Amino acid sequence: MKYLIGAVAGLIWGSLAALLNAFITKKALNKGNDKLLLASNALRMLVDVAALGAVFLLRKVLPFSFEAALVGTAAALSLLMIVFAYKMAAGK
Repeated sequence: MKYLIGAVAGLIWGSLAALLNAFITKKALNKGNDKLLLASNALRMLVDVAALGAVFLLRKVLPFSFEAALVGTAAALSLLMIVFAYKMAAGK
């Protein structure tokens, strides 16, 4: 059960980070500046590292499997960013 709870917690945490990444990307695209787009990519990478790093650094205090939370976070970051990119490309 601790693995399931860890995976769900990771999916939620990763989804929040992916939403932040989508917000960063959308703001950079609206500005249309090439330098800002490059900076937004670096900022998105920092958000990804921070989300995954937070799970890793909190591994001793989490009441569930941090490995499952780490995998769930990575999965949510990857999959939701793909979904958001398709929605942004479609103009929704």
